[in-house]
Amino acid sequence: MAKTDVINEIKKLSSLERKQKIIDKTPFCHLKITNARILDTIEGREICKHCCRSRKFFCYSCYLPVIGEQYFPKIKLPIKIDIIKHAREIDGKSTAIHAAILAPEDVRIFTYPNFPDILDREETVLIFPSQTGVSVDSLFIKEVKKDNKIITNRIQNAFPIKRAIFIDSTWHQTKAIYKDQRLRDLHCVILKSRISQFWRHQKKSPRWYLATIEAIHQFLVELHTCAFGIIQGYANTKDSEENCINNAMLRHTNDLDERYKGQYDDLLYFFKYMYEKIHIMYDHEKLWAYKRPLI
Repeated sequence: MAKTDVINEIKKLSSLERKQKIIDKTPFCHLKITNARILDTIEGREICKHCCRSRKFFCYSCYLPVIGEQYFPKIKLPIKIDIIKHAREIDGKSTAIHAAILAPEDVRIFTYPNFPDILDREETVLIFPSQTGVSVDSLFIKEVKKDNKIITNRIQNAFPIKRAIFIDSTWHQTKAIYKDQRLRDLHCVILKSRISQFWRHQKKSPRWYLATIEAIHQFLVELHTCAFGIIQGYANTKDSEENCINNAMLRHTNDLDERYKGQYDDLLYFFKYMYEKIHIMYDHEKLWAYKRPLI
């Protein structure tokens, strides 16, 4: 690499780091997440009715809440989500449980080698950064052969798939699951780059390695936006005071408007709450998870 190229790369990285420092000050400001202050009123721990273990908010072993439904929002997802968790992934540190608690009708968790039944592979995708992976937008492009000609059509105002599968594990554990033949025949989908706010540190991993709940949220936002568009004023990738004001105004948007306006942001309800608790106890700049490279 030429000296000028090296200098340009350093300048580019410095610019990214400056922008990320601004975003890190209020990383959820641009999202429509229900205020979780009510969780602070819960004192002590509860016993899980299924496994009889002491838990706070939810049982991460049984994937069940141990508090009343009035303490957290419920979300309806446009497709089904299956999460395959590595057996050695520590239950208490996984964010996959957040999705199962907040969207129980649409999310299932399996511990590998247990697997979901994949009945229709054409309507099921695997979210994984494979070299042969495609973008979410490409799912909406369908080729049809007519009169010996290939016609390209774009799916409009509908979702092209019915199910998405996520792998919940560290990056090194993921490879073992990904090599399973039951997944190899699925179309792989790659998400747009997004910087993680997860406080759990993984060695030798950049900050764009998302926590499972962040990846699910990102995928659904992309999927919904490709299908119906996005309300002007809602921003998923940048953060500013102006966006906070815009999103407050979005609450008055017509409910019949199907464009994206934060419908799945509450998937980050527990994630945001725990992030804020962590940052009360620890300085953001001193946490190793946020010292990981951005690219």
